[in-house]
Amino acid sequence: MDDALSRVIVIGTAGAGKTTLASALSSLLAVPHIELDAIHWGPDWTPLERDTFRAQVEARLQGDRWIVDGNYSSVRDLVWPRATAVVWLNYSFARAYWRVFKRTLRRIIIREELFGGNVETFRAQFLSRESLLWWVIKSHRRHRQIYRDLFDSRAFPQLKLVELTDPHQTQAFLEALGRRNDTSNQVDPHL
Repeated sequence: MDDALSRVIVIGTAGAGKTTLASALSSLLAVPHIELDAIHWGPDWTPLERDTFRAQVEARLQGDRWIVDGNYSSVRDLVWPRATAVVWLNYSFARAYWRVFKRTLRRIIIREELFGGNVETFRAQFLSRESLLWWVIKSHRRHRQIYRDLFDSRAFPQLKLVELTDPHQTQAFLEALGRRNDTSNQVDPHL
């Protein structure tokens, strides 16, 4: 495996597909997937206490290879210095919002169980200022600027940046990794 992809962070706004991409990368690269939302959220959407969250994230980062997905600034100082690459799903507001809308509606209809046994409800997601839909509206532009500033500052110079701006680029990225892995796993006939 390419050393640049031994410890990867997948970031992006809500709805960009961080967990889906991280899961695919985890399978493709045969490395553990660390989903920050699954660590952070307990039953009844209760967040872990900050120090406990940090300790649990730090414990999971001890390996030499992993994929982390999530945007938690409270653990950035633990994750980013150890990472070798960051994959930024830098999708447009319209695409991210539409994806969150569709995903939320699907989760409500099928009552999909999420981390901590939580389920999304119509009331919480469509009639509340605490909803993920509202979060996308409030945070999309701000998060894009935060990430752009972080990358421009070179605060984490060891990170290889892979910026993907639409799902077609993301699919091409995965396909290229898959082809490279297929080639690198073949036995050299001259051995």
